[in-house]
Amino acid sequence: MKPLLLASIVLAASTAHAQLLGAADISSAAARKLGDAALAACQAQGRQIVVTVLDRGGNIVSVQRADSVGPHNTEASRRKAYTALSTKSDTWALANAARNNPDMQNLASMPELLLLGGGLQLKAHGQVVGAIGVAGGGGALPDRACAMAAIAALPDLDTVNP
Repeated sequence: MKPLLLASIVLAASTAHAQLLGAADISSAAARKLGDAALAACQAQGRQIVVTVLDRGGNIVSVQRADSVGPHNTEASRRKAYTALSTKSDTWALANAARNNPDMQNLASMPELLLLGGGLQLKAHGQVVGAIGVAGGGGALPDRACAMAAIAALPDLDTVNP
């Protein structure tokens, strides 16, 4: 009877351990570097932006803004990052898909989602570690380009396909 009891305890312990997820998260230092890189990429094009970085749980890690950016862009950058994280999508691609697919058009009515380009997931070794949102750069594609430039500036992050 004792070997069976011991085997049950070992099995229960290993099952409980197997259910725990070990997940990486974006650090505040990396979030600041992303923000700096996004700001620099946009400023090199004469664009002023706000950039928000979220951790994998959707919490704000960093918000950085250039001088003279309209105040609505702060919330837009957060919502773009949240949308990318929540939907596991590039927000530019998601916006295009929603425009062209009647089954997806209802996404535009969800309060926290913002279907505008400039939001991307952040991944390291294929694992989601957070999201970035850029707003104020003069449109969906310039915002997206600045977010992509920021990701490319951090070698620990997976690159994003254009």
